[in-house]
Amino acid sequence: MMMPPAEALAFALTRLHDLPALSARLGTPLEAGDIAAILEEAARFAEERIAPGRVEADRTGCALENGVVRTPPGYAALLEEWRAAGWQGVAAPEAHGGQGLPHAMLTSVFELATSADMSFALMPMLTAGAIELLVHHASEDQAARLLPPLVSAAWNGTMCLTEPQAGSDLSSIRTRAVPDGAGGYRISGQKIYITWGENDLAENTLHFVLARLPDAPAGSRGISLFACPKVLPDGRRNALRCGGIERKPGIHACPTCTMIFEEAEGELVGEPHRGLAAMFSMMNAARLAVGVEGVGQCARATLLAEAYAADRVQGGRPIAEYPDVARMLSEMRAVTHAARLLSLDAAVCIDRARAGEAGAEGRLALLTPIVKAWCTERGVEVASLGIQVHGGAGYVEDSGAAQLWRDARIAPIYEGTNGIQAMDLLVRKLPRALPEFLALVEEAGASDPALRGPAEALARAARHLAAASPEEAGAAAAPFLDAAGWVLGGGWLARAAAIEPALAADGAFFLRRLLPRAGARLEEALAGEMAPA
Repeated sequence: MMMPPAEALAFALTRLHDLPALSARLGTPLEAGDIAAILEEAARFAEERIAPGRVEADRTGCALENGVVRTPPGYAALLEEWRAAGWQGVAAPEAHGGQGLPHAMLTSVFELATSADMSFALMPMLTAGAIELLVHHASEDQAARLLPPLVSAAWNGTMCLTEPQAGSDLSSIRTRAVPDGAGGYRISGQKIYITWGENDLAENTLHFVLARLPDAPAGSRGISLFACPKVLPDGRRNALRCGGIERKPGIHACPTCTMIFEEAEGELVGEPHRGLAAMFSMMNAARLAVGVEGVGQCARATLLAEAYAADRVQGGRPIAEYPDVARMLSEMRAVTHAARLLSLDAAVCIDRARAGEAGAEGRLALLTPIVKAWCTERGVEVASLGIQVHGGAGYVEDSGAAQLWRDARIAPIYEGTNGIQAMDLLVRKLPRALPEFLALVEEAGASDPALRGPAEALARAARHLAAASPEEAGAAAAPFLDAAGWVLGGGWLARAAAIEPALAADGAFFLRRLLPRAGARLEEALAGEMAPA
């Protein structure tokens, strides 16, 4: 059986990363017992308060009624409990009502929450990203006004980027911002796919909107960032509304909205024409969090599958004892552990960077696209395996296994598709940070003799592709990133298994049965015929 998630998280943070020592450097010291206690309480909250309503919330979904999005009935009380428990502010600055704990603690809490109900957890996930944005780019006055209600979860935050004609190419956005003569701006335009853009849960919603000023230059250099609240300080409803909610295969309980701004009042965040750089504070936080969503779906699918396989008797014995089912369960466990450890590496890098550790930001930059893409792909695959373990019971909705698969499928798409993450890694970052990437790979290769060959092959491919043409690198990007995930994730699991006997079987299975996938993906990446003619 899989190690309980809270126990696995505490093990990684205390025995692999020494978060107690790092937290002391950050000024918020935590002992190993504190970390374990916080995670146990987060797991209790997730299992007792969030998870029981997941299936019913999915069945109920959301509805747009007279301009108001109605969410599942249990969510209002759940959000109030989340707020009262202080989970939103775990890593937020103490000066604005947060607890100031390491970001790795927030990442761990979020894994537990998104595993319990991905739809619900998307609201606090994006709010955490909004907090990150304001911490880095708000004026002192803006921080004083806008951070406390976000940190307390009284407000939720959204990210308003995409438009009907502008998806991944944000340089073509058309939303306009016109000065109002009183220091503010009037925002007009349409944004689509806005997660939790309208809801009946939070007291207010703070939209972060990319728009163009009248004097904006063309392209991405002409984009500015604005904060637009649903409810203005004087209590008036701002001139923005939900024009519709999307029908989707999954995350039914999370409203995905079309938001229409009709000279809505907003305020500039950061410098004019520098909005995209500011928004990346929120986007990068969200990309790591989406990778953690993949981990959360892996964990939940594995727990459901293990329980079902232990109880389902066929041919006189539980199906968990049949070799092929045992193989699937072993893969699910091993992948979940590797993905969790890989995502925690990135999360701890955020704390190391805040502590002033040299090289931490560069490591984080390389890990973020790998975590986002590799962990979300694994989330879909593990959820699919979970359905297979359940058999026909998995393909019908009563088991809850199909919901995980439906929910997990969005994660490789939003916050930058996994193809974009692969291009970010191989085409943009690798040529500028090849030595740093090779150091990561060498670290993984030293974890176990079985990893030495795959790591060396990955390093050779990296050297070749870092000097390749944009066309060749682009064609190789996705399989290359996937291979990197198998090697780096395997490295972490091998290190964990070497010091924790409970992980030994999962680590051995990964190295024997799953690590060869890295070699296959590298062969694909280096196949010259992949490049377009």
